[in-house]
Amino acid sequence: MSWANAAAFLVTWWISGSWGIGLGYHRLYTHRGFKAPRWLEHFLAVCGTLALQSGPISWVTTHRLHHAFTETDRDPHSPLNGVFWAHMGWIFRGTAQVQPKSVRDRYSPDLLRDPFLVFIDKYYYVTSIVVGIGLFAIGGWSMALAGIFLRTVVGWHSTWLVNSATHLWGSRRFETRDTSRNNALIAAITWGEGWHNNHHAIPRSARHGLTAAEVDLNWLQLKALEKVGLVKDLYGYDLKAEAAKDALKKAA
Repeated sequence: MSWANAAAFLVTWWISGSWGIGLGYHRLYTHRGFKAPRWLEHFLAVCGTLALQSGPISWVTTHRLHHAFTETDRDPHSPLNGVFWAHMGWIFRGTAQVQPKSVRDRYSPDLLRDPFLVFIDKYYYVTSIVVGIGLFAIGGWSMALAGIFLRTVVGWHSTWLVNSATHLWGSRRFETRDTSRNNALIAAITWGEGWHNNHHAIPRSARHGLTAAEVDLNWLQLKALEKVGLVKDLYGYDLKAEAAKDALKKAA
């Protein structure tokens, strides 16, 4: 792979996987871990469509269902059905992220009130077509393959590993009611999404890596955006502060 094609792969992976899925679909739209100007919210949603993991409303509804019914029959990708099912088997149903209107109305009413999100949820694939044409114009088929096809497959499996591997392998800081685990390797390839036990313990926290050793690039980017005034009301669970509070309660 040429340096130009590698750059196309890495940049589109960062934009779609980190900005789009991690910051946009997940930490903003699903869990409301921070606030941003409407234009930035919409920009992150468009970045998310580039990942080709469905539109924002479908993705968020699925993920909110996962948290509401973790590791039960109503969990869309429950690891209790096996590692293959949790990883990608659930996708092969064909209707994996096509929920009835009643389910979307119940679990994503906030997103359904935004006409822009409703529109791009229906036409989420257009972003990849436009970017693909642009990459082809710049570097031909090889760049389009690297920046769209290869990157999309890698992005899919990175996200799916959070659904499968981080419910099977890793460490547990919190005694949650599920099998979620912190996995450094998965965190490294998902910009910090692999600190999954931390996330299941405090879902609204936009900070998943809770120590210096738990590198969370998505959180670091949010902190940078906060410093320049583009993000506000950023909630990040502070492990040391919470431990100090618990100690005071026990001492009282």
